[in-house]
Amino acid sequence: MFTTTRELRSLITAEGVLRLTLEEVPLGELGPDEVIVRVEAAPINPSDLAVLLGPADLATLVTDRSHATPVTTAEIPHDLLSLAQTRIGKSLPIGNEGAGVVVDAGAQARHLVGRVVSAAAGRMYTDYRKVGAGEVLVLPDGVNPRQGASAIVNPLTALGMLSTMRLEGHTALVHTAAASNLGQMLNRLCLADGIELINVVRSNEQAAILRAVGAKYILNSTDPQFRQRLTVAISQTGATLAFDAVGGGPLAGQILVAMEAALITKTPPIGPYGSPVHKQVYVYGRLDPSPTTVPARVGMAWGVGGWLLFPHLMRIGAEATRQLRERVVDEITTTFASRYSREIPLIEVLEPDNIRAYQRKATGEKYLIVPAEG
Repeated sequence: MFTTTRELRSLITAEGVLRLTLEEVPLGELGPDEVIVRVEAAPINPSDLAVLLGPADLATLVTDRSHATPVTTAEIPHDLLSLAQTRIGKSLPIGNEGAGVVVDAGAQARHLVGRVVSAAAGRMYTDYRKVGAGEVLVLPDGVNPRQGASAIVNPLTALGMLSTMRLEGHTALVHTAAASNLGQMLNRLCLADGIELINVVRSNEQAAILRAVGAKYILNSTDPQFRQRLTVAISQTGATLAFDAVGGGPLAGQILVAMEAALITKTPPIGPYGSPVHKQVYVYGRLDPSPTTVPARVGMAWGVGGWLLFPHLMRIGAEATRQLRERVVDEITTTFASRYSREIPLIEVLEPDNIRAYQRKATGEKYLIVPAEG
């Protein structure tokens, strides 16, 4: 019944051209423990954009409409082509997660037919997706695909941050780019669990978003008094862990300096190496692609490292991951609810104006792809 599907693909050529296309691809034979999901909603996350667009210069976007379906291209600056070296010539499917209705299933998964499910199986910017029955998250009755479209990446990331905090012995945390969809979700989660969270934003408009959802500590990194206020907030909360979506520039170092200042004020160190309490910043995004800088005033008990969701889930194991997924299902319309500023059909993902709009990653703007509408 379901033999092929449209699938959004991204290809970078050896000549330095990004090509975005909708390709008709086979679904393949349905296995006994597999299902076919009619994808009805899939969010555009920053991690999707990294694969979709690579290092392309969006000012050069053009669409060729002479084909059966549009082909959108953009130039890769010569000095950035090396960043895409490992994917040159490879047609990559896009879309980390999405939700829809199970429309067919193998013999061992027939009970799922008709259920609304979410999946983070990759290649979700498509009409139909074949996936293992064990990979889908079955959503509660009454929850529609739009409500469940972002049920995995952001919710499990927020829960994974708190899981990391507890696993490594921290009790409070700092989060940057905190007015994002994920940041608002993390704020609701910390309020529900009684965890002190310091939210760092970059504008008064972003601060207002967080005040409206009950955030306690909100700091604007562009404020002249930011570093002093950050030290005070860290002293009050005892935060020794931060998750940084900015990545480049001085922010991670400023957080570590504030943590060190708060610690040595409370307990002056005996030796020359600063506080013995470990301070950790995890970079989980690169809104700023410049180098991360850390000054000398951080003592010697500190670390800066990368953090990704799926390696963390492997770290905590299957049972702990199952418990996190169950909490997401229970609170999908409350703690883990996502809101979207615009919905676009699959074919309109290729439109240059739309690409420039969703690539901005502006706070308060989150795009949802609805494949069935075009």
